[in-house]
Amino acid sequence: MSRRRTALALPAALLLVLTVAASVPVSTWTQPRVVRLAYELGRLGVVYSWGGGHAELPGPSTGTCQGYQGRIRPCPAARTRGLDCSGFTRWVYALAHGRDVLGPGNTDDHVRRLHRVPSAPRPGDLVFFGVIAGDTVRTHHVGVYLGGDLMMNAPETGARVRVDRLAGRKDLAGFYRY
Repeated sequence: MSRRRTALALPAALLLVLTVAASVPVSTWTQPRVVRLAYELGRLGVVYSWGGGHAELPGPSTGTCQGYQGRIRPCPAARTRGLDCSGFTRWVYALAHGRDVLGPGNTDDHVRRLHRVPSAPRPGDLVFFGVIAGDTVRTHHVGVYLGGDLMMNAPETGARVRVDRLAGRKDLAGFYRY
């Protein structure tokens, strides 16, 4: 190949690579970051707090005792800085996407902002538990899917953010992606 053709081929190849990369959905690039961030935040040992993570900005916050049905009495949430399950996933997704894409609210509010993954969930998707059928959305738990039957989640009062298995949970409602 002549020097002139080689000089023209390199910019053309670079333009092709940039065009292909720009056409890939953001979620493809974001999913591995979601998993990495979930593990990093899990290592921080953040405690569970009912309603934690729902302040104006994502991240640990004191919780609330409104609607609390946990086993630890009296309710410790109002004096505990931490995260509940949807507060954890909100924080992870905000860090991964560079903005608060899930916003405040609970698991029902968050699932409505996402797209269902009909098959082949990928690490970084969110896994919801409860009932999602048509217009009926009654969820009670969410975690970050890690692959291989594992999720990172803020499970319950008295626990820290941790990895749990999906197996054995009878109320899996589905996998969702931003």
